[in-house]
Amino acid sequence: MFSLPLLMIFIVFAVLSMVVSGRLKSKFAEYSRIPVNGGLTGREIAERMLRDNGIYNVEVKSVPGQLTDHYNPANHTINLSPDVYSGRNVAAAAVAAHETGHAVQHAHSYAMLQLRTALVPLQNVSAKIINFMFIAMFFGAFMIGGWFSYDFALKVIIACYGIFTLFAFITLPVEIDASRRALAWLDTSGVVSGPAHDKAKDALKWAAYTYVVAALSSLATLLYYVMIFLGRRD
Repeated sequence: MFSLPLLMIFIVFAVLSMVVSGRLKSKFAEYSRIPVNGGLTGREIAERMLRDNGIYNVEVKSVPGQLTDHYNPANHTINLSPDVYSGRNVAAAAVAAHETGHAVQHAHSYAMLQLRTALVPLQNVSAKIINFMFIAMFFGAFMIGGWFSYDFALKVIIACYGIFTLFAFITLPVEIDASRRALAWLDTSGVVSGPAHDKAKDALKWAAYTYVVAALSSLATLLYYVMIFLGRRD
């Protein structure tokens, strides 16, 4: 199941991911030098956006790392990396508002976010199953007379990658909508306006590209295993 075409898929998308990630980091480094109106920190921006949307049960916290920013719907927290939490610049504002956009989605029962959240446990189980499959394949467990047949292993792998791909493509509209909400609020609130607003939009665009690459990578891998399975049935 490990072959040159599969290796090429991994290499191509690994390179694409590195390019997009590098570009994203350079954009954030550039836009972190541009101050926001009023000198608000990322934490203050998130808290203000929450209040403006009538949300009072979400806590804004600082978490270690770089680009570790996320919203956790399980405990109603917006978790911002130190540079974003304390940053008073366009990059920090864009990220803080984007993560707050997820909190607004949650408060308004945004359907795609609910669907993605519901799929998280299934994706976690699928990850464990596929890891077991690949480890078993490495030790030759799928030889004739082994634990499972080759076709059964392919079906399980296809099912797991199907879930990964579904999750990745559902993530795209969730992220795009969060950015849309963030940019609209940054403009109407006056925190980031004019040319700086265009830069915030550009930063979030490159962040979205990382999810696009991940979705396409998952789809390409899924199609690879589907083609192998169909080829065995001919």
